[in-house]
Amino acid sequence: MFSRIGCILLCVGQDDFHGEAMNTLKYVVNQSDYTVQTLKNVTEYLSLAKTINIAQLVLPSNVMDDIDKLNVDLNAAADTLTEKTSENAGKIVKVFNAVRSALITVAAVMLILALLGFLLSILGHQHAIHIFVVSGWLLVAVTFILCGVFILLNNAISDTCLAMEEWVENPHAASALSSILPCVDQRTTNNTLVQSKEVITDIVNVVNTYIYTFANANPSQTEFNYYNQSGPSMPPLCYPFDSLYQDRQCEPREVSMANASVVWQNYTCMVSSSGLCSTVGRVIPDIYRQLVAAVNESYALEYYTPVLLSLQDCKFVRDTFLEITSSHCPPLEHYLKIVNAGLGLISVGVLLCLVVWILYANCPLREEVFAKISSPIKCSSGCTGVKIGSTSSGKNDASMSITSVV
Repeated sequence: MFSRIGCILLCVGQDDFHGEAMNTLKYVVNQSDYTVQTLKNVTEYLSLAKTINIAQLVLPSNVMDDIDKLNVDLNAAADTLTEKTSENAGKIVKVFNAVRSALITVAAVMLILALLGFLLSILGHQHAIHIFVVSGWLLVAVTFILCGVFILLNNAISDTCLAMEEWVENPHAASALSSILPCVDQRTTNNTLVQSKEVITDIVNVVNTYIYTFANANPSQTEFNYYNQSGPSMPPLCYPFDSLYQDRQCEPREVSMANASVVWQNYTCMVSSSGLCSTVGRVIPDIYRQLVAAVNESYALEYYTPVLLSLQDCKFVRDTFLEITSSHCPPLEHYLKIVNAGLGLISVGVLLCLVVWILYANCPLREEVFAKISSPIKCSSGCTGVKIGSTSSGKNDASMSITSVV
């Protein structure tokens, strides 16, 4: 009874524990993958910014060189994060799979051993029972060892969850928890954040330079920037940062990156076969597409600015640990208690089985001895006399002969 209940608790507990542990690990890996993908996206957008060319207006050469250097650091940081997370995840998966296999094996062996041992004990196979008794003691030892392992695992998980809670309250860049989910190198994130803002500002400079020099100009037909542009002046693009790369509010005459493509479309003219505007407008369709592409590049980099800030102060790790301690740690500790209860019941069940096996195996032996000592005498209902003859001799054993007279 104890063994069956213990096996049920063990199977249910280990299955739930393994599932919750894998979900927790999957969540950590997903957070790491999201961070790596963010770094790669920033690298890609920085590389695309180098290709911006609006009427021969491009980014400064020193900015392009800085982008190349930064991309090397970003790729290295992404590779390091991927390598550490994958390595640690692989080790954790191996440990949990090994523990799960051990628990399933113990439950299966316990059921088989209990059934066969009980059957053989009823049939009175003493030699087989002796083997099963030894096996039972070994299984008891194994279950106690597994209980100890799970107690240590429970303590480790509890300590890890507690350490995560303390780390969330007082973040540290260098910690033992870095083996679970390492922070991105702060120097790299700082450089990325500054470089991204610098590239965004330079892209806005390129766009607005074209708007002021070409689109909103009213040159004569002999000047280099003439393509028959006319109509209301085209609004410039808003600078999202000031000279210190702090956030700034757009002025009323500026357009934001979010709606620049829609607003500027109203300033696009039709082009004749000679490449000049044939209708009222400030930009030709080809230049309009180049302006929109440049705005999209800067908008994408601006979108990743908050993400880079979270990487800078390790906020993504703090958020990950906070989610684990609040949503994953309590179920893990609960399922570990169920597993320990199952192992304890299995140990008690095995001990009781050992007692039952020994008692049942020895019962036939005692009956056989008793039958040899006192042999029952049977006679029919017509017995009229009994003659008992005996010989006494110091050299021979006493013997009894029974003669029935019908």
